Amino acid sequence: MATPPPRFTGTVLDAPDPRLLARFYADLLGWRIVADEPEWVKLAAPEGGPALAFQAEPRYVPPAWPAAEGAPGMMMHLDFEVADLDTGAAHAESCGAVLADFQPQDDVRVLLDPAGHPFCLWVRT
Repeated sequence: MATPPPRFTGTVLDAPDPRLLARFYADLLGWRIVADEPEWVKLAAPEGGPALAFQAEPRYVPPAWPAAEGAPGMMMHLDFEVADLDTGAAHAESCGAVLADFQPQDDVRVLLDPAGHPFCLWVRT
């Protein structure tokens, strides 16, 4: 009998305040908090699928965007498809995101979440 492959269940982001970051993404995405522990908070999408979780890391340092010599680099980022970049970015900013100074593409908006993780909004072209 063959061993089944691992099943991807979610992404975990380090944060100095996991509850703050979880509330931001819950507001941004319309997801619900399904686990709330002192150092771990997990969100689930209403339609199911992989989760998004946040774990406390007191020594967390936000990555540099764009990459800069001697600064911690971004190792991964989250992508979210939106129908309209301006509307999507305005919503993200109303939830607490900050528009990044550097925008590499016309069909993508790079924003920073409250902990400084870059994430992208994009439209299908």
